[in-house]
Amino acid sequence: MLSVVNADGTTETGSLIDDIVREGARRMLAAALEAEVNVYIAELTDQRDEHGRRLVVRNGYHQPRRVTTAAGSVEVKAPRVNDRRVDEATGERKRFSSTILPPWCRKSPKISEVLPLLYLHGLSSGDFVPALEQFLGSAAGLSPATVTRLTQQWQADHQAFGERDLSASDYVYVWADGIHLRIRLREAKSCVLVLMGVRADGTKELIAMSDGYRESADSWADLLRDCARRGMRAPLLAVGDGALGFWKALAEVFPETRQQRCWVHKIANVANALPKSAQPGAKKALQEIYNAEDREHAVKAVGAFAKTYGTKFPKAVKKITDDVDELLAFYDFPAEHWIHLRTTNPIESTFATVRLRTKVTKGAGSAAAALAMVFKLVESAQARWRAVNAPHLVALVRAGARFERGHLVERPEGHAA
Repeated sequence: MLSVVNADGTTETGSLIDDIVREGARRMLAAALEAEVNVYIAELTDQRDEHGRRLVVRNGYHQPRRVTTAAGSVEVKAPRVNDRRVDEATGERKRFSSTILPPWCRKSPKISEVLPLLYLHGLSSGDFVPALEQFLGSAAGLSPATVTRLTQQWQADHQAFGERDLSASDYVYVWADGIHLRIRLREAKSCVLVLMGVRADGTKELIAMSDGYRESADSWADLLRDCARRGMRAPLLAVGDGALGFWKALAEVFPETRQQRCWVHKIANVANALPKSAQPGAKKALQEIYNAEDREHAVKAVGAFAKTYGTKFPKAVKKITDDVDELLAFYDFPAEHWIHLRTTNPIESTFATVRLRTKVTKGAGSAAAALAMVFKLVESAQARWRAVNAPHLVALVRAGARFERGHLVERPEGHAA
């Protein structure tokens, strides 16, 4: 390969080092395709017709085509095989198909994986060609139509996710939240209802996701009833904000599930009922409650908060005293799990990425396409979710173990030593 090199080390197609890498990739791919064909023909040298002529032989090359790889775009001339054998079952001619470079392949699997990741993390479909052409040396296989096909596949994946069987998945804890995004859903005031859970082995998992109207009780009930219909067992504890819709639906579908209010949402609600000058001190007093060493000390901290702020700001204090049982429910579970059960942070932190993506796209077409995009974002994030602390204790919680001050005091009979 001869290239004119400029004084700064660049060539007509980019930099010299990139040209060398692409040429090396082209030669190695060509050698691998030749070796693959040679092995295929060598294994079938005994296959001959009635005249003694071999049925499988070389037959020149296919037309050159460009393939986009991680090393850039390279031109390939794949060897062609003349296979005259006949499949006895179908009566059709057998054909050689390369496992290295299938006939339909125009980009490597690695590039196919990169495209949805770039799209999900903010690159619009119209930016694919100018952004990646400079990096890969070609725009082959990078058109907006590629992303369109991806979104269609994402919708199918989301539909399959919403229909899967849940009977084999035992969720001990669940988080629920309604996420408001700037995407095109069915109603102007729709939101994305999200249900995440902790399995008995301690791993976190997305359970369900659908659009709902204003986090209404009917919308949440539809989601929970669908989960129950698909075999979901009632969780032991549900964590959510103060939205009445979810708690009303939970009491209807899973009445035995205990309730835990999210402290982050609660503190925000209390702060809204206080003047700005009182907010720093009040937030510190509230932290004393949910960071207490046990329920007894937390109850004392609630009393101290009420005594300090009750006279001047009774409405703010009432937001805490009216929900004491639901705010302190997490104290009846293992201390290692408290940090996970006090808030809906597992959902909020995940959807920070989703908000970034939806802010870039400013809409995702239809409601189905919008939900599918959100689903794939969460699915991508799910691979990085870590299990809860002390995951071995989750199975004990489900089995009925009793904890006091966060420590195990009564092991269920089936788990007794």
